[in-house]
Amino acid sequence: MSKRDYYEILGVSKSASADEIKKAYRKKAIQYHPDKNPGDKQSEENFKEAAEAYEVLSDDQKRQRYDQYGHAGVGGAAGGGFGGGSMNMDDIFSHFGDIFGGHFGGFGGFGGSQRGGGGQRVRKGSDLRVKVKLTLAEIATGVEKKIKVKKQVACSHCNGTGGANGSSTTTCTTCNGQGRVMRVQNTILGQMQTAAECPTCGGDGKIIKDKCTHCNGEGVVREDEVITINIPAGVMEGMQLSVSGKGNAARRGGVNGDLLVLVEEEPHPELIRDENDLIYNLLLTVPMATLGGSMEVPTVEGKVKVTIAPGTQPGKVLRLRGKGLPNVNRYGTGDLLVNIGVYIPENLNKEEKTAMEKLGKSDNVKPNASASRNFFAHFRNMFE
Repeated sequence: MSKRDYYEILGVSKSASADEIKKAYRKKAIQYHPDKNPGDKQSEENFKEAAEAYEVLSDDQKRQRYDQYGHAGVGGAAGGGFGGGSMNMDDIFSHFGDIFGGHFGGFGGFGGSQRGGGGQRVRKGSDLRVKVKLTLAEIATGVEKKIKVKKQVACSHCNGTGGANGSSTTTCTTCNGQGRVMRVQNTILGQMQTAAECPTCGGDGKIIKDKCTHCNGEGVVREDEVITINIPAGVMEGMQLSVSGKGNAARRGGVNGDLLVLVEEEPHPELIRDENDLIYNLLLTVPMATLGGSMEVPTVEGKVKVTIAPGTQPGKVLRLRGKGLPNVNRYGTGDLLVNIGVYIPENLNKEEKTAMEKLGKSDNVKPNASASRNFFAHFRNMFE
């Protein structure tokens, strides 16, 4: 099932400002919040859908990629983006709690998901970024890639808790279990009060009595992991895909970061890409252009034969429909454009020169006025 348009989900136009998008998301989130609609699965899905839309449209870079490439540009076709069914409540509350000032429109916070029992924030691991090089053949069909990355993973000895042998925790006395402390600063406008992460417990609200010796109480260790990435057909150079939850693990539990995959395209030795079309420059000999025949040209699937009509002129373009690349949003497939050029030999032996001189005297090889007009009109159209 295809995803709905993000602008449609939030009920805003494509030219909407950042403030309009933020207000629209807040309205939708309040409307579908689980605390307001207990047990309503459809409202929960709408809540997640709105959060996914806001996560993309509130980020200038992601919004630009979405406007250009659609869902595939932000991971929607990569088998995992931020939402689309893989987003859970912890993701949403961790990411967007501040948009409601820590309280959700009178519904008592974020249903306990943004903050733990002591009020501390749910942590999110950092994102990882990798580059993947693809050939035109891989882009044409889509491909599964396995890559090895060094990342933070949950410590297997303490199951990511940071405590040794099931060690218990005590409430942090610095922040009284809140995970944040209030600070008062003197400014030119007077005293200002701000909330900051507790320096004693690191925002956890709790202190581990006995730390795990393998991770030093952090709950994460650095290890290699092989990750499978499904690249959709039709991706382009510079496009970034997202695999949800495959980034760094959060210390002492929480939400994993994402794996951001930047697409790089390997140059093809013969074909040139122009969005979804492919271009091949075919150089004919004078006899072939004059008499016609057949020639082989490369495609991403292998070589195919094209028919050269007698009297083919330089600059003519043969279009092989459907022999280009698929659109990443499944809006059809491009074509292969074969640009015809004619090779004029630079060095002729005496016999060849005599034959060419004889041919040049024939009225059949002299361009007439109509042919000249067509020739120059063709090149004029090419540059307009």
